[in-house]
Amino acid sequence: MSIQQQAVQLSAAVPEILMGKRLDQALAEMFPDYSRSRIKDWILAGNVKVNGVVWDKPKEKVFGEEQIEIDATLEIQVSHEAQSIELNIVYEDEHILVINKPADLVVHPGAGNADGTVLNALLSHAPEVANVPRAGIVHRLDKDTTGLMVVAKTVPAQTHLVEALQAREISREYEAVVYGTMVAGGVVDAPIGRHPTKRTSMAIRESGKPAVTHYRVKDKFRAHTHLRLKLESGRTHQIRVHMAHLRYPLVGDNLYGGRPRLPKASGPEMIAMLRGFKRQALHAIQLELAHPITGEWMSWKAPLPEDMCELLEVLKADTLEHGFDED
Repeated sequence: MSIQQQAVQLSAAVPEILMGKRLDQALAEMFPDYSRSRIKDWILAGNVKVNGVVWDKPKEKVFGEEQIEIDATLEIQVSHEAQSIELNIVYEDEHILVINKPADLVVHPGAGNADGTVLNALLSHAPEVANVPRAGIVHRLDKDTTGLMVVAKTVPAQTHLVEALQAREISREYEAVVYGTMVAGGVVDAPIGRHPTKRTSMAIRESGKPAVTHYRVKDKFRAHTHLRLKLESGRTHQIRVHMAHLRYPLVGDNLYGGRPRLPKASGPEMIAMLRGFKRQALHAIQLELAHPITGEWMSWKAPLPEDMCELLEVLKADTLEHGFDED
């Protein structure tokens, strides 16, 4: 692992409107491209001068019109190699990049996936992301979840995207196919935390982080439902855990749904489809956000992948043949 340092030099006068604010609060408003925690670290490290004098106390008050100078560095850990892996790029400019992630592609290197990830592909396609923490990845999709992801190409873009995510100002919608016939949509409001005994699993836990999922029925089949879902929060495995909690687990989700459920009198095509669907039937279909630099409201859609389209066709044919289950 190597460390790269990026110089940051900023200067400005404190506007009168910030009179009486703490130094860290004032600077966070004056330089919104950098997070308040990062600015606080710079103050504590003696990287901030007020009227030519170092101020190292974040709680010191400003009175307006002071001249601020920041001379600091960003330390970026570089521990991954650039790899020429094809990315399906939906949108790109100098600040952000939106991709449509396929199944079987891990977003970030980890145990068992040292390389061959979205991060490695990003380092090859846009080498400048090496200067951004986590290579600009601000949110993730599970390995076998397909669909839209936004990546920051600069530190200011990353700062604003992370803040927008935390403020729930980024809209993410998904489509999924679940076991069971749902009557209507609804909301799941249940906290999610690490499973107490299964290290790789999440679970509904009172001590977990707040998690809210909205869902509505797009189509109903004999023993399955096609859902449209919207996240308020973005917890690990959130949709998968929440749907399993409702006892409508995702098709193909062996971690939370168990073995495939075969409806009675299933034909060969239905049996082959359900047994052969080896990933959770989940796709990030729509992403909407305010551009982190220009503020322009932007929206992207990614059509359902071929495997989910084929699954839905088989479910439709099965329902036409058998009708809806009465139970």
